[in-house]
Amino acid sequence: MIPFKNRFHGHSSLRYVYKNGQVIRSRVATLKSSPNSQRKDSRIAVVVSKKVHKSSVGRNRIRRRVYEYIRQQMPRFSQNFDVVIIVLSSELLTMPSNELAAQIEDLFERSKLYKTP
Repeated sequence: MIPFKNRFHGHSSLRYVYKNGQVIRSRVATLKSSPNSQRKDSRIAVVVSKKVHKSSVGRNRIRRRVYEYIRQQMPRFSQNFDVVIIVLSSELLTMPSNELAAQIEDLFERSKLYKTP
């Protein structure tokens, strides 16, 4: 799980990113990101709807898997961003971890969240 300082707090922050964020779509998820110069750290939210998976156990497992991958990638972020990942498919529940990593990595690279070497 990512640290508390890197999580969203409240719906108004999410609403701002939904409205003003850059959108990158893939087959299994959508990434919305917005630069946030007012914060020291990037903030992340993973949204899994009941339409994706009816069981809360399944939704939470998807969320935990995505958060774990993001936790490992946090040092690579180029600046402070507010990022919302909206899961569109329940495939992430049973997807092998290397394929899950490839899907999310592709979203991050296309949104240019990583530092350039």
